[in-house]
Amino acid sequence: MLLSLENATVRFGGRAVLDAVDLAVAEHEVVCVLGPSGSGKSTLLRAVAGLQPLDAGRVTLDGRDQHGVPAHRRGVGLMFQDHQLFPQRDVGGNVAFGLRMHGASKRQQAERVRELLDLVGLPGAAGRALAALSGGEQQRVALARALAPRPRLLMLDEPLGQLDRSLRERLVVELRELFSELGTTVLAVTHDQGEAFALADRVVVMRDGRIAQSGTPLEVWQRPVDAFVARFLGFDNVVPATVSGQAADTPWGKLPVPDDTAEGTRTLLVRPAGVRLVAADQGLRCTVAARTFKGTHVAVHLQPEDAPRLEAACALREAPEVGDRVGVEFDAADIVVLD
Repeated sequence: MLLSLENATVRFGGRAVLDAVDLAVAEHEVVCVLGPSGSGKSTLLRAVAGLQPLDAGRVTLDGRDQHGVPAHRRGVGLMFQDHQLFPQRDVGGNVAFGLRMHGASKRQQAERVRELLDLVGLPGAAGRALAALSGGEQQRVALARALAPRPRLLMLDEPLGQLDRSLRERLVVELRELFSELGTTVLAVTHDQGEAFALADRVVVMRDGRIAQSGTPLEVWQRPVDAFVARFLGFDNVVPATVSGQAADTPWGKLPVPDDTAEGTRTLLVRPAGVRLVAADQGLRCTVAARTFKGTHVAVHLQPEDAPRLEAACALREAPEVGDRVGVEFDAADIVVLD
């Protein structure tokens, strides 16, 4: 493993903001750490970078314990949300900063700057002033600067957080292609699920300083480990249930569950795609309380008579209007037993 954290712990005022975390990142792997504000994800990044000392545990890079190794000697690249570029330097001066610190000649600096600006989609921009660049262009300069010294590990802290959504979606695809082309090992932190799932080979969800779940984007999306992860990913159809045999008693009635589900008190997630609208006199009777346009579909919020609200995903042309009465049936393939 290129990077390993073992029992990594950081305490602020006696409270563990990073709580005995174990994490390994393989060479050429892109890992995104995802979690709400205060979950410990940025502290984890700072601990790996050498900007935050550990109170317990250790960080190893290439098998070497990094205890006492200062940030500038760890061979990692850092890219922050606010870019932290030097406004008095032009684009080329910013990208070459790390190369100068490593003693590269002016010719080597110029060649590497030209190569990286081509790579990040800013050919010929070395002489441009930072003030003349858009937010997206400044983000590309920050990325080029982080990549310039050829770091063993590139770390990104909310890399696209200040950009508008359309630019963010475009850049995340470009970043994924770039990291694949370069074979870069990446550890990124973000609170944006879409960004993490589009960028990562592996997603790590954090909660209260600990890792709640780790897996491929598909694994985490299909099988959230608990109600916290499910709700953090945006799934609201989460209810308590009592499982008996191949069915579960829930506030929405009896729902089918997989054959191997353990009996007893559990928590169920019903994906919106598995909430099927039928005639008003069939299934669970509901009133349409609200509609939210999602671009590819309409999220329809349904209020049963004596049960929690639930959300259905409907095709644009088939979505009912607010106030309509509908019936609901459930597809077993979109029911996940949590816990």
